[in-house]
Amino acid sequence: MKISIIGGGSWGATLAQVLNDNGHETLVYDINEKTVESLNNGRHPLLEVDIPGLRATTNLDETLQFSDRLVLAVPTKFIRESLKTINQHAFRKMYFINVSKGIEPDTLKRVSEIVNDEISEAFFGAYAALTGPSHAEEVVLRKLTVLTAASQNEAFAKEVQVLFSNQNYLRVYSSNDLIGCEVGGAIKNAIAIVSGIMTGYGLGENARAALITRGILEITRVVVAMGGNKETAFGLTGIGDLIVTASSHNSRNFNAGLRIGQGIPVEQVLNESKMVVEGVRAIQAAKDLTIKTGIELPIIEIAYDVIFNNLSVSDAISGLLTRELKPEMIG
Repeated sequence: MKISIIGGGSWGATLAQVLNDNGHETLVYDINEKTVESLNNGRHPLLEVDIPGLRATTNLDETLQFSDRLVLAVPTKFIRESLKTINQHAFRKMYFINVSKGIEPDTLKRVSEIVNDEISEAFFGAYAALTGPSHAEEVVLRKLTVLTAASQNEAFAKEVQVLFSNQNYLRVYSSNDLIGCEVGGAIKNAIAIVSGIMTGYGLGENARAALITRGILEITRVVVAMGGNKETAFGLTGIGDLIVTASSHNSRNFNAGLRIGQGIPVEQVLNESKMVVEGVRAIQAAKDLTIKTGIELPIIEIAYDVIFNNLSVSDAISGLLTRELKPEMIG
């Protein structure tokens, strides 16, 4: 099958290699000419490894002509504008496979909802999210990884499952809880930033274990508040994704938090990051959700004050530890 990939960055280029390994033909689209040149020369543009056999272009019309299956590998910060442009160039139904993780602040919309906003009904075929615990740095080296393909269209979820599954290093499960999978993948980025902050500040493994445990509870609350299934938060797209991003230097969100915890100003950390730190937008969106619904997210709320209100890390920790003592509730 032919598959077009929108975005040739870390994840987009890596998944192009996966699809090529599986016998599919890919074309990667990116607006950055250096990225396209690197891919056409057989080199990953960000991860400094060879990935021969890929084709890339800066021509969107060529990309949409190539295939009606589109992998969306664009940071969620830019997804709405990217979709507007795609819709302007569309000429047939398209089938979207989103691999970015995020929730749009202010609107609190998931990527599937943004697709519904921006893609005309005449051009919309189906939508799936491919998500789960995965670092491109490992997948590009063909290290064992397990993901989930989620869609309200069961047949399309299974199509995506088959497209990306590889018997040597990549297994994909399917799910019909699109909301739960999208929300879990987004909110875990917020907790990953907090984990990095704690590590940078010098806290230990005990603190990280507590953070992951209480963090998955907050992820669960957001999943349920947004209409997903509670159980999904305890699967690959919730706790699985949280574990891998809350403790790894391959995580841009963990690394951003690490530098903040070391005392580097937030604005400087974000400006110097080579990739979009999605967790900041997730923190903002979750904070907006607490205002809208009244759900309790103490970790994310204190993180919001660190990121946006210049609260010191020491005061943030004190704020969490001096909260009213309560019995442990899972739910």
